Amino acid sequence: MSSTANENANESKSNESFYKHHVFFCVNQRDDGRECCNQHDAEGVRGYAKDQIKKLGLSGHGKVRINTAGCLDRCEEGPVLVIYPDNVWYHYVDKDDVDEIIHEHIQHGRVVERLKI
Repeated sequence: MSSTANENANESKSNESFYKHHVFFCVNQRDDGRECCNQHDAEGVRGYAKDQIKKLGLSGHGKVRINTAGCLDRCEEGPVLVIYPDNVWYHYVDKDDVDEIIHEHIQHGRVVERLKI
């Protein structure tokens, strides 16, 4: 492979995202009693989402990563999650909402407007 072809291949790889979707769940717990995502079992729901993604065979390189995030500064709208690189923020109430986000947004590329913030 020529050095130009090698450079083009490396440039192409660097422009690709490691994950197709990187999902961050705010699991912040405030000690002062103010509203926070973890008051709504955000950690448990994040674990549920991670399990669902694995069951669907959607986890790993080039696919989906579910992560924990500290405060995302949207606690009053919480619990919240954000999906990158789409930069779409969602509020959810329960696991059914998360199932809908997984099915519609992650699997089919459709934003769930009723949960979008």
